[in-house]
Amino acid sequence: MPDVTAMMWFRRDLRLGDNPALLDAVSAGDGRVLGVFVVDPLLWKRSGDRRREHLATSLRGLSEAMGGRLVVRSGDPATVIPALTHEVGAVSVHISADYAPYGQERDKEVEAALNCPLVATGSPYAIAPGRIVNQQDRPYQVFTPYFRAWLEHGWRQPVEAPQDVQWVKADSEALPEGAAAGEDAARQHWQAYLDDVAQYDDVRDRPDLDGTSRMSIPLKYGEIHPRTMLADLARRRSGGAESYRRELAWREFCADLLARNPQAAWKPLRSEFDKMAYDEPGDQLAAWQQGRTGYPFVDAGMRQLAASGFMHNRVRMVVASFLVKDLHVHWKYGARWFMQSLRDGDLASNSLNWQWVAGCGADASPYFRIFNPVGQGLKFDPDGEYVRRWIPELRDLNGKTAHEPWKYGGADGYPDPIVDHAEARREALRRYEAIKA
Repeated sequence: MPDVTAMMWFRRDLRLGDNPALLDAVSAGDGRVLGVFVVDPLLWKRSGDRRREHLATSLRGLSEAMGGRLVVRSGDPATVIPALTHEVGAVSVHISADYAPYGQERDKEVEAALNCPLVATGSPYAIAPGRIVNQQDRPYQVFTPYFRAWLEHGWRQPVEAPQDVQWVKADSEALPEGAAAGEDAARQHWQAYLDDVAQYDDVRDRPDLDGTSRMSIPLKYGEIHPRTMLADLARRRSGGAESYRRELAWREFCADLLARNPQAAWKPLRSEFDKMAYDEPGDQLAAWQQGRTGYPFVDAGMRQLAASGFMHNRVRMVVASFLVKDLHVHWKYGARWFMQSLRDGDLASNSLNWQWVAGCGADASPYFRIFNPVGQGLKFDPDGEYVRRWIPELRDLNGKTAHEPWKYGGADGYPDPIVDHAEARREALRRYEAIKA
């Protein structure tokens, strides 16, 4: 009797542990599995350099865990995957379900082109989009009741990595060298952070203290599953652990919203905001992108993003508010810049969080909540350490004076504020009143 082979098509699940789809592939192939990743030209083009770099190093880590047997091919998955099944005689193709708009369409095309089953098991979420509904069998539009239902629904426990897998060999593209990334690095980072999770509530809003976990990056690539993290958090009894669990639920709330409303990637969920008057992006958008608005807390965030592919979450809210409500630029331009620049760029989290700040999404922040860029800096970076770290022009301004350089003679090479915040706030509220009327 000939050997049976199943295919595991890795996507947003670049790990061997806690991967139910992989366990199904091992079972279907009697232990013989071809592990493959397809570099989709469309997704590759939409990714910025930081995401491409991290993906490449994560794939190298996955391949090493597979004894160097990960098969990497480039091309349209609807062509590549069926061709590979013919090449190795695969009896089935196994995936974790993808709920993003493009991913759902892509998987339909692949399934139609296959001559064997496409089997979806699990997802990148503790609870897959679509499963949390209210008593009227409708999706939640507000986070707090969603969160209560999410907790009540619960999730399965993590599963172990399969043992004694015979990874099938096939021709593969070479993977570039890179920094450490992947499942082992993600788990080590998470275990180290757990020692500090009790302090999460106290330091999460302080970019000068660097007290966040940065787990959004391995979560984006599936180097760790949120179910694994939730199991670890359940063993940590603290307010910080509870708050962290709430943040994981918010990520799943965003995924649920986008799965049900694919247009929300770039269009407001609240249709009245289609009538909002925005300015054409131009020099002010460029100044925001370059971190040269003259507001240090905003500029520090944008420079951190450019230099590292990451930005502290509190600062993300402030820079987003500044673009939309101080510069009156449509949120989609900021969302696109983030997706190009962020190492953890995730369509659902990115678009729905921008809509939250812009006031046009589900359970959005009220539009009249307009972050004061100076006040936010003074509150969450009280000694100016964060802004001086990323804006060397301000290094000679001590303490909190770095947040208002114009009051202290300015700083060589650093611009004056490009707008008056008080006037910009009044104009933002005027435009909001116009669409309400």
